[in-house]
Amino acid sequence: MAKSSADDDELRRACEAAIEDTKQSLVMSIRVVKGRGVWGKSGKLGRHMAKPRVLALSTKSKGQQTKAFLRVLKYSTGGVLEPAKLYKLKHLSKVEVITNDPTGCTFTLGFDNLRSQSVAPPQWTMRNIDDRNRLLLCILNICKDVLGRLPKVVGIDVVEMALWAKENKPTVTNQRSVQDGPVPATVTESDLKVTVEKELVSQVEEEDMEALLGTYVMGIGEAEAFSERLKRELHALEAANVHAILESEPLIDEVLQGLEAASSCVDDMDEWLGIFNLKLRHMREDIESIETRNNKLEMQSVNNKALIEELDKLLERLRVPSEYAACLTGGLFDEARMIQNVEACEWLAGALRGLEVPHLDPTYANMRAVREKRAELEKLKTTFVRRASEFLRNYFASLVDFMISDKSYFSQRGQLKRPDHADLRYKCRTYARLLQHLKSLDNNCLGPLRKAYCSSLNLLLRREAREFANELRASTKASRNPTVWLEASTGSSQNVNAADTSTVSEAYAKMLTIFIPLLVDESSFFAHFMCFEVPTLVPPGGVANGNKSGNNDDGDDDDLGIMDIDDNDGKNGKTSVELAALNESLQDLLDGIQEDFYAVVDWAYKIDPLRCISMHGITERYLSGQKADAAGFVRLLLGDLESRISLQFSRFVDEACHQIERNERNVRQMGVLSYIPRFATLATRMEQYIQGQSRDLVDQAYTKFVSIMFVTLEKIAQTDPKYADIILLENYAAFQNSLYDLANVVPTLAKFYHQASEAYEQACTRYISTIIYSQFERLFQFARRIEDLMYTITPEEIPFQLGLSKMDLRKMLKASLSGVDKSIALMYKKLQKYLTSEELLPSLWDKCKKEFLDKYESFAQLVAKIYPTENFPSVEEMRTLLASM
Repeated sequence: MAKSSADDDELRRACEAAIEDTKQSLVMSIRVVKGRGVWGKSGKLGRHMAKPRVLALSTKSKGQQTKAFLRVLKYSTGGVLEPAKLYKLKHLSKVEVITNDPTGCTFTLGFDNLRSQSVAPPQWTMRNIDDRNRLLLCILNICKDVLGRLPKVVGIDVVEMALWAKENKPTVTNQRSVQDGPVPATVTESDLKVTVEKELVSQVEEEDMEALLGTYVMGIGEAEAFSERLKRELHALEAANVHAILESEPLIDEVLQGLEAASSCVDDMDEWLGIFNLKLRHMREDIESIETRNNKLEMQSVNNKALIEELDKLLERLRVPSEYAACLTGGLFDEARMIQNVEACEWLAGALRGLEVPHLDPTYANMRAVREKRAELEKLKTTFVRRASEFLRNYFASLVDFMISDKSYFSQRGQLKRPDHADLRYKCRTYARLLQHLKSLDNNCLGPLRKAYCSSLNLLLRREAREFANELRASTKASRNPTVWLEASTGSSQNVNAADTSTVSEAYAKMLTIFIPLLVDESSFFAHFMCFEVPTLVPPGGVANGNKSGNNDDGDDDDLGIMDIDDNDGKNGKTSVELAALNESLQDLLDGIQEDFYAVVDWAYKIDPLRCISMHGITERYLSGQKADAAGFVRLLLGDLESRISLQFSRFVDEACHQIERNERNVRQMGVLSYIPRFATLATRMEQYIQGQSRDLVDQAYTKFVSIMFVTLEKIAQTDPKYADIILLENYAAFQNSLYDLANVVPTLAKFYHQASEAYEQACTRYISTIIYSQFERLFQFARRIEDLMYTITPEEIPFQLGLSKMDLRKMLKASLSGVDKSIALMYKKLQKYLTSEELLPSLWDKCKKEFLDKYESFAQLVAKIYPTENFPSVEEMRTLLASM
């Protein structure tokens, strides 16, 4: 018999090489032929060609678990085995031997996890029956040992398989390869023994089969004879069965009679059941009719009960409690009865809301009783709102009249009285919740109430401000400062800084400190008390701009001590319409009080106009602290005060500028003009008065002052051109000297300082040139003529021009430079003669000598170029001469 491919060591090594990377151990490898439908019904070859393949069984251990695989390997182009497909044996469900193959060497393996079960599985064909049995036994053994179950086997007899395994048992040996090392046998002896004797067929079954087969061993060599014998025995058994049936005929007759009797009973029972069914159907109809009537009655009862409950609720809504009705129509409004009034308001508001469609079923809205009750509640609301509004108007007026009639409440001679509205607000706060309920009942009623409150409180605030301002001015001691600051006729001995007017600005600051927080608090209290939906002005106890001297007694006046009564009050109600109404009411509340502030400003201006600077800074500081929309009038008041202070200060600046302009009318002025040093004094004091953000106000005044001063100085200088440069340089120098310190710290004055410095340098240059030309005019005129001719002719031709010959040069040098020391001395005397400021003489004389030396150096270079042979004093000689003088 030919050697099986399962025992081929080379094939085994090739398969192990192909699955080396998988870390699996090879159990068996065998050559097969793959085909699909190779054996058809006719037993001929199909359309598909057979392909050589190798089937390999492998296992892989992972811990205590072992996995088994069936691998299909194919030959590559170079004849090397490579993996083609991999099946897991745990999914093997069926092993079927193809019956169409007469050799029995073709079989299929069915797996339950294949994606397409409609495609026929591949058919594997072995070389012979031995290879087939060897592979299938190995597969079944692995399934039993590793998986613990056997797949379904179709088309092959298990007994035949067992007999084959038993016969071929000696041929299955453990094979070793000396060269390649130990190789496991394809099918081990122990495997076959376990599988065949214990698993496929047990020992008892094997003995039974042997006994059975021994019974039929009769020396018959042909299967046909054995088949004939079996047929004869089958016929004998059938005849015996028929005979037994015929012998039991009497028993069958008895059974048939019993069946007929039972059928008769069944017919009778069916008739009785029909009668009962008819009666039950009639009874069921009666029961259904009774249930229908009962359900209708029960539904009617439930509906009636629900209707009664709903009507009771509606009647409860429509009922007006007698105590509330009495309170709304004729109750008192004194403090002791306010709790009852508020409760009545809350009930009335709730009752009106309860009769509206969102809170009431729309089907009830047009009921006559509901409409009548709604009209009755509206009448109650109108009556109560009218009574409460009339009481509050009279109450506000009586509170203010009582306070105005008490003179000790206001400032008196020798005593400044801080306004105290704590008691007033406490009394008003009693009715704050009533006002909120009035707003919820009728929003239109607040307009007259707000006007009444503003009209009454306006009288009190104006009286307080007037008395306070009058006493503030009367109690402030301050000497009046002269308003003529820059007048030329003012004597130099008059000390304009002698009077201390700080008490004036302190008085103004005190006025703002007392009344601005008061007005802000009043605005805030009014906005909350009169139910304006605006944000809070300042925190409780807060004072504008953080002034510590604010009214601490009224620190918590903004807290009305009430809760919001509807959902909208807790939200941000800041709308343009509401703010417009609030600012209009604040105008009525505080209008007229600004006159007393204006009076304090005008009084302070008359005492010391420069105090406008301090007051402007104080006002700006307060103005920057007013940010809330509800304090609109306070911001307008501070803005008007700021504008009035700026206007008064501008009037002072205009008067001072007019005093400066008067100087140009004076004829023949020499020396430093009087307004130059006086401006420095004025600027020094203005810097001392700056507070807060008044820098712009002062800088604008500086700009206007200095512009007028410089223009006036230029006009005065032009009245006598001969001395114009002297006046200019002396006054510009005086301006710089007097403002040197201030210019280092004030940018605006620094700009004018540099402007004066440039004008001073220009005036010095012009004046020095005049002095030099008065002594050396012929010398420099000669040089100028040479320079003019050099643009048109060559230097060699100039000595031949008329008036420029060497002889003319010698005459000019003799006339100009003979006694040059005397001429220079005369220059110094002229410079000294017209200067009134002796401190300027050294610097001017140095500038004069430098200018003369520069001009002479230019002259010497020009002459040396045109007349190289002529002799004249050198530049060094002239420098030495000037240095000695």
